[in-house]
Amino acid sequence: MPDSKTVGLFFLTALAEIVGCYLPYLWLREGKTAWLLIPGALSLAAFAWLLTLHPTAAGRVYAAYGGVYVFTAILWLWVVDGIKPTAWDLAGSAVALLGMAIIMLGPRAA
Repeated sequence: MPDSKTVGLFFLTALAEIVGCYLPYLWLREGKTAWLLIPGALSLAAFAWLLTLHPTAAGRVYAAYGGVYVFTAILWLWVVDGIKPTAWDLAGSAVALLGMAIIMLGPRAA
């Protein structure tokens, strides 16, 4: 069963990826300064490094991480973009988190 450190690591990893994608988006779509590409690149590098800290096989981490990413992206939509999630957004996030839990908590062959 994942401990609080592992769950926190999932959310930190998702945040690093979202920030790393959001900053170039601001430059490309919102006309913000190109200087945002530097922290964006650093955030994506941190994302890749954080993935290496997860305590299980890489493929399983990537699959389970996807569920946390979906939830975190919807939270970002609300907190950063100021757009309140719909019931469908919340339901989809719940399904994604359930998928993550199934992957991480499922029994493993010895």
